[in-house]
Amino acid sequence: MPDLSSHPVDPDDEQRHLPGTEMLWNESYYLDFVSDDGAVAGYARIGLYPNLGVTWWTTMVVGPGRPVTASVAYDLPVGEGTGLVLGAQGYDITCSVEEPLDVMTLRGTAPAVGYAEPTAVYRGEAGDPTSVGFDLSWSTDGVPYHYDITTRYEVPCLVGGTVSVGDEMLAVEGHGQRDHSWGVRDWWDFGWCWMAARLDDGTRVHAADIRIPGHPVAFGYLQHPDGEVHPVEAVEVTEVLGDEGLPSTGSIRIEPGGLELGIQPLAFGPLLLVAPDGRSTRFPRAVARFTCRDGRAGTGWIEWNQPDLSVTAR
Repeated sequence: MPDLSSHPVDPDDEQRHLPGTEMLWNESYYLDFVSDDGAVAGYARIGLYPNLGVTWWTTMVVGPGRPVTASVAYDLPVGEGTGLVLGAQGYDITCSVEEPLDVMTLRGTAPAVGYAEPTAVYRGEAGDPTSVGFDLSWSTDGVPYHYDITTRYEVPCLVGGTVSVGDEMLAVEGHGQRDHSWGVRDWWDFGWCWMAARLDDGTRVHAADIRIPGHPVAFGYLQHPDGEVHPVEAVEVTEVLGDEGLPSTGSIRIEPGGLELGIQPLAFGPLLLVAPDGRSTRFPRAVARFTCRDGRAGTGWIEWNQPDLSVTAR
């Protein structure tokens, strides 16, 4: 068995935490998925900003050749207690830890809009009204992994259930990643690139390239099919930017081991995030295909945080 004595996850940390006093203290639950056939993918995030009095619900369902279905709200109330329940403004969502570090579920319905192409999100277009529904389960498929220097952990999963978009019902059997973090989350301070994928031999790859000017930071792991887990020591991500900053291709190099992955985004579910003080960031998130030089390949999600650093707080 791998030695993860420096990266254990406390099962109690699956629950909500007492908030700090900082205005941008945030608690975030992220869940993403990709169907095995690649036809449908999505993500859901519940982000609690208790000191701002709001909950963010940022959720997308996408796929090659599909319109972008966005269910997004930045002003839902913060629920009381320890649960993850959205029950206002037409949102009826429950996210539950069924078995700590083993099974998490997302169930319910929410209003949504459809876009013919993803950059419509950046332009603030109204979209076509619809709805989304979820009955999905994330079952741990690997080792839950806590970051070294921040309160955050990542869990590779298998994902199954159903997703609905309007009257369309979609079966999901595939894989994904979920994570949970708590602490100050200032999306507008610096950029990053985060990714998580499953290769066709069962290898799990997760990497985060934190782009603090002058102080780059890397997090992540390689989890091999035989159970070996290797913490990431360095990550270098490069990307070619296309229309309105959506990356068109890219590459990742991970150390130790010199693993190199090509990035091919397949479908985007982007966000435009605006801070209380007026700063903004574009947040292109994409389901992507990742290809190794040795011929292995797989799918997963990748995101880039692209803050407009020319805008200062006011």
